[in-house]
Amino acid sequence: MKYKTKMLADRFAKIFSQWPTVVCVALNEAALPDTLDPYFALILDVYHTGSIPAGGERFSFFGDDAAAFETSSSGTKDRFLIGDIPVRIEYKAASQAEELASIAGAQHEKIWLIKDSGTYGFYRLANGEILFSRNNWINGIREQLKNPGDGFWRRMREASQSRMEHFLGDLGAAFIQGDDFYYLMSSAGFIKNACLTLFSLNRTFEPSHRAYYNQVLKLKELPESFAAQIETFLRNDPEITMERKYNLAQLMARGIVAL
Repeated sequence: MKYKTKMLADRFAKIFSQWPTVVCVALNEAALPDTLDPYFALILDVYHTGSIPAGGERFSFFGDDAAAFETSSSGTKDRFLIGDIPVRIEYKAASQAEELASIAGAQHEKIWLIKDSGTYGFYRLANGEILFSRNNWINGIREQLKNPGDGFWRRMREASQSRMEHFLGDLGAAFIQGDDFYYLMSSAGFIKNACLTLFSLNRTFEPSHRAYYNQVLKLKELPESFAAQIETFLRNDPEITMERKYNLAQLMARGIVAL
């Protein structure tokens, strides 16, 4: 992490630490690249146990160099600039994080609540760099997330594999109809859920979408030739026709299902 980024992250962590209901501030990995990287953003997860200042009041804490401030309608997300650095703050109730952790840890009957949204929320809880911790709360959460049971991963795999197969069917229909728009949409849904299935197979929480490609290729258990197949599938090459890409998607799906 660049020195400038670290200084800015620490500055905001200090601000949030003065809010009595904040129990933890975590830095998202999007802050790790150089500030010139198009994926760069200073993203902070602020976990709290009660009320926090309202949007306008929050902005007054952020300093005179904060500009272009906007907050979500729910008041749970702030966006603004510090110079040319984009800052994103997400305010999260500690109780919701606890419920997530309990689903991974023991309450597998509640997986239906998160099976469509995936495991990225778990990933952020487990991997964010802790900038401030008021007590042992975050360590307790991470302990619960260390080893979700077989039931958790099996159900997550079933959900994502089912969606993968659904999008594969859509991909075939779009190819037969020559529907470029639906083909593009189906391609995105297929490859995302193929990766989700592999993350679940490998008992690994999914990263942000920008990190999918690099991290999925590092998984221990992958179908034979998967790396070459996904590279070809993603290639923007006029020689790779809709039919060829559909046939390739079928091969990828069969390899994943067979694991």
